[in-house]
Amino acid sequence: MVRIGAWLFERRTWLPLPLAIALLLIPTRRDISPPPFLLGAAVVALGECIRLWGVHHIGAISRTRSDRLGPLVSTGPFALVRNPLYLGNIALWVGFALSLRLLWIVPIIIVILGFEYHAIVRWEETLLESRRGEEYRAYITRVPRWLPKSRRGQFAPTSSTPGVAFSWRETFFSERGTLIAIAAGFLLIYLKLTV
Repeated sequence: MVRIGAWLFERRTWLPLPLAIALLLIPTRRDISPPPFLLGAAVVALGECIRLWGVHHIGAISRTRSDRLGPLVSTGPFALVRNPLYLGNIALWVGFALSLRLLWIVPIIIVILGFEYHAIVRWEETLLESRRGEEYRAYITRVPRWLPKSRRGQFAPTSSTPGVAFSWRETFFSERGTLIAIAAGFLLIYLKLTV
C-alpha cells in the first residue's frame, strides 16, 4: 500500500480526471433546477472552505510533488484531522456530482477517492514518521486520520499548539489552481445542463 501511495502521490493532481470525464459524459437531465444545483454548489463551497482553512495553516508545501517536508502542522483543521485537504477534495467531487443530479455516483466517488487518498496517506505517514519520529507519533495519538473526535457531542480540536498561519493573500494564491478548476468545473456543468 505504501508503494502504491507513493506512486499515487506523484500523480494526485491528474488522478481525478477520469471522474471529471465520467461526470461530464454520463447522461443526465438537461435542466439546471436550483435545488440540486445549489446543494451541489454548497457542498463544493464547503469542500473548498475546508481546503482554504487547511492551506492557510500548511502553506504552499501542500502543492509540492516531492517528498519535501515543512514543519509538522497541528493547528487549524490539522488539530481536528490529519488529512483535511483530502477530505475537502472528496467534498468537491461529491458536490459536482450532486450539481449534476448524479446521486448514484456519489458512493463510487467516495470509494475511489477514499482508496486513493488512503494509499497516499499511508505513504505520507511512513515518510513523516521516519523524518519526524516522536513528534509525529505524538501527533497521530492526539489527532485522528479522517474523522474528528467528538467530545460531549461537540467536535473539538485535540491540540492547542500555537502555529503560524499564512496570510490570506498567500493562501488564495497557493489555492488559485483549485479555485480555477472549480470555476471551470461549474462552467462545464452549466454548459452540460443548458446546451
